[in-house]
Amino acid sequence: MVDFGGWDMPLQYGSQLAEHHAVRRAAGVFDVSHMGIVDLNGTRVRALLQLLLANDVGKLTVAGEALYGCMLNESGGVIDDLIVYFLAEGSFRIVINAATRASDIAWIRRQAQLFGVEVLERADLAMLAIQGPSARAATATLLSDGGAHAALDLQPFCACQIDSWFVARTGYTGEDGFELMLPVADATRVWRGLGSRGVAPCGLGARDTLRLEAGMNLYGNDMDEDTHPFESGLAWTVSMQPAARRFIGREALEAIQAAGSRRKLVGLLLESPGVLRRHQTVIAPQVGEGYITSGGYAPTLERSIAFARLPAAAGNAVQVNIRGKLLDARVVKRPFVRFGKSLVH
Repeated sequence: MVDFGGWDMPLQYGSQLAEHHAVRRAAGVFDVSHMGIVDLNGTRVRALLQLLLANDVGKLTVAGEALYGCMLNESGGVIDDLIVYFLAEGSFRIVINAATRASDIAWIRRQAQLFGVEVLERADLAMLAIQGPSARAATATLLSDGGAHAALDLQPFCACQIDSWFVARTGYTGEDGFELMLPVADATRVWRGLGSRGVAPCGLGARDTLRLEAGMNLYGNDMDEDTHPFESGLAWTVSMQPAARRFIGREALEAIQAAGSRRKLVGLLLESPGVLRRHQTVIAPQVGEGYITSGGYAPTLERSIAFARLPAAAGNAVQVNIRGKLLDARVVKRPFVRFGKSLVH
């Protein structure tokens, strides 16, 4: 057990490697109840979210649709990344990170006062992430026939309410699966029910190696309030259209976009034995230096990978300073792995 954002969290239940492979090959379950679930209600909630998020909730038109995006400060720095779910007109749900939970809610409440929107933290809900090729089928066995059909019919990045459970086809592993938001009283029973169906319990260690292979950012490592989306591999989450939408941080991003971002976030593949770790220096020949934001051993690839923030002009061949030795690494497109298959060569 380790401290994570003020929560006691399991690093692993047994073999971290076995947990990682269970998710890639079958199914694993993570207790992610440390994440913050917040419901936003009010006639002007959509306008509030259009101000708060760099991505545009105007894209959400059908109940259950979800959107990934970032909340920014006035300088374009990332306050947090989150998923927002459209429940009904006047009602949205967001899921925020544990480490930024208190500051996020305080920030949202300050903005919400201007819109008359209720901000309700759902401490009554637990959250379980079931991920892997057989995750959806295993989860469906816990539901009634009608509920199972509704869950299995969900499209990626969509959700639905099934009795007291909110079932979302989302995740943080690069595999298919569900994230369940359910009453706290149900969590232990569901956890044990999944275990009896062969779903492996998984901890933070496997969660990190899985998201690293899947090319998914971790807040506090790969972006924070001092970095903007364009240098964090998150340009795709910024909606500059429609031009009339004045979200917080827009002016700063417009200036950065016009001048060109000085840095970029890339994937790295180590070309020789060694382990890439956060904070290691990366040298881009004839351009300058950068640093690793997240790194480690990739069990699916059986080699070391990383994300690195480099000068924008950096090419595909770089070197990483590992304990005083410069080892060759190659810049590759993220993700490294998707649906259990290697995407790098």
